Amino acid sequence: MYYETKKERRTDKLILVMFMITVILLLSILIIKLNDNTYSKVDTNYNIDKLSTNLEENVDNIEEKTIDSVIKSIVGISKLEQTGNSIFLENSQEKLGLGSGVIISSNGYILTNQHVAGNKYSNCFVTIEDGTTYNGNVVWADNNIDLAIVKILSNNLDYIELADSDNINLADEVYAIGNPIGLEFQRTVTKGIISGINRTIKVDNENYMEDLIQTDATINEGNSGGALINKKGELIGINTVKISDAEGIGFAVPINIIKPILEKLNTTGKFEEAYLGIYGYDKEVIPYLESNLNIDSGVFIATILKDGALFNKGIIVGDIITKIDGNEINKMNDLKKYIYTKNPKEKVKLTIRRKDKEFETEIILGYKQ
Repeated sequence: MYYETKKERRTDKLILVMFMITVILLLSILIIKLNDNTYSKVDTNYNIDKLSTNLEENVDNIEEKTIDSVIKSIVGISKLEQTGNSIFLENSQEKLGLGSGVIISSNGYILTNQHVAGNKYSNCFVTIEDGTTYNGNVVWADNNIDLAIVKILSNNLDYIELADSDNINLADEVYAIGNPIGLEFQRTVTKGIISGINRTIKVDNENYMEDLIQTDATINEGNSGGALINKKGELIGINTVKISDAEGIGFAVPINIIKPILEKLNTTGKFEEAYLGIYGYDKEVIPYLESNLNIDSGVFIATILKDGALFNKGIIVGDIITKIDGNEINKMNDLKKYIYTKNPKEKVKLTIRRKDKEFETEIILGYKQ
């Protein structure tokens, strides 16, 4: 009888293990060979980059490119030619009248505040992004809405596209760009949201500003006349005032009111302003003026100026303009915007409500000096 020794059993086991390892290695080599072409053609970076981060990076890049493209259209405006640009000059805002503006055409039209540039026919100094300073002429200004248009003699300028300021919503993201404090911090960008629409604020004892855009984007001294833009880099308003005793409450004049003027300037090279000659208020302002007066629509006529088209035409203080040429009017800015589309000596038909009665009257528009 044959008995297997312990040594022989260990030898057989070792041979079996080695055989199995050899088989596994051979199979592995065969698999690698069969798939060799597939591995050599795989771009391992492509799928990872495209699938994991592309969308997020695109959003960020859109905002960066938007700001970069808009920033060149922001200018500095001063009433006196500057001999220095330090923010440590005593009362630099008051002495130089430092403010901001926005280039709105390639041939040198610039939009800003009236309180920055001054009245029509006055002069100012405009410094563009490359540091060049131009003499600026104020070709139009309206202190009631605090806007002015300045012209400089230059071409091929970077300019900003105009948005539709009637098509904005609460909580839309916005950016304010301007020259706060002084030119050492020129083209400062702050970010916020639209926190109010159609706001009315009391500027002083007699004057009100209506239909304003409220934002919490930081607006400092020197930001006046600067741009309030949307995420597309389009201009929705011109920064004008802020509430000094509160944080994060600033206001901009919506851009749509100025569009008829810009269209005439670009097509004819001039703008002759038609003139009704009234001070009027809408239903948002009336509570400030007369607690017992309540109007639900139209524009309340508060003052009729002697040099205006309505003087001695049968219209009296207290009348309410409800329509012009058949178009309903509920804001003073709506009335202004429509008049801007007209020319002096053109006729318009006003619908007037006096107490409980309405009547129509034709008016020949005057010319605003």
